[in-house]
Amino acid sequence: MPYEPPTPPANLPTEILSSLNESTPERLRDVATYAEALAEHKEREARLEEEADQDEVEERPDDLPDDVPAKATITIKEINDNRYYYWQWREGEKIKSKYKGPVNPDA
Repeated sequence: MPYEPPTPPANLPTEILSSLNESTPERLRDVATYAEALAEHKEREARLEEEADQDEVEERPDDLPDDVPAKATITIKEINDNRYYYWQWREGEKIKSKYKGPVNPDA
């Protein structure tokens, strides 16, 4: 029975697959070593970012509503010559807002 080459992952882009198929065994080993080190680096960076996000959540302002993320900032909007505070944050490509209160509550 003849030896069969390995089956590549289905999600591997064609240009990478072609480049790997044209590479020498030595280069393939170098690529494998680099790819493993890069994967570990990216996983470590993601963990550090996640830990930083969790630290930010712990520093949640007292007046922040439960349905507003800790990363939200306060923005002032002017409507009909009146100024209002809004919590504002990004969810993907969209900017979300939630009413906080008037800038001058006595006015």
